[in-house]
Amino acid sequence: SHRRGPRADMVPEIAAAVGFVSGLLRTRGCVSEQQLQVFSGALREALTEHYKHHWFPEKPFKGSGYRCIRINHRMDPIISKAASQIGLSLPQLYQLLPSELTLWVDPYEVSYRIGEDGSICVLYEAAAAKAPSSYGMLTCKNQMMLGRTSPSKNYIMTVSS
Repeated sequence: SHRRGPRADMVPEIAAAVGFVSGLLRTRGCVSEQQLQVFSGALREALTEHYKHHWFPEKPFKGSGYRCIRINHRMDPIISKAASQIGLSLPQLYQLLPSELTLWVDPYEVSYRIGEDGSICVLYEAAAAKAPSSYGMLTCKNQMMLGRTSPSKNYIMTVSS
């Protein structure tokens, strides 16, 4: 049996990153579900391999730049390699994915930014990892939720009455 330290595995973080990139490919509808499964598996394996000696749950931001996945008018090689397994060429990838995307895959938190000055959105967050004080800023998800909660219902009622 493996001796397991405090959550040394990268499974949920990598799953969040892979799910996000696959989701971007899925929204354009040019890639079949079967292709997406192959792509996801290839990306998951590549990231696991790439991060193997660069994952420090006790210092979550150590090595962050190394783990960061970037498309900056240049395709991240890990993404293009996984995409080549399902026959997607670089030009196709550039059409399917944002031209500027940064994806940070760190222990306990996966976040992304589209566009160089876009806001950073958190995809995955392990609650236990952080002291409450460390994040004053709202994630995009929370901001969207706040903007969308109760007022809409009342609004609809007043408009229809």
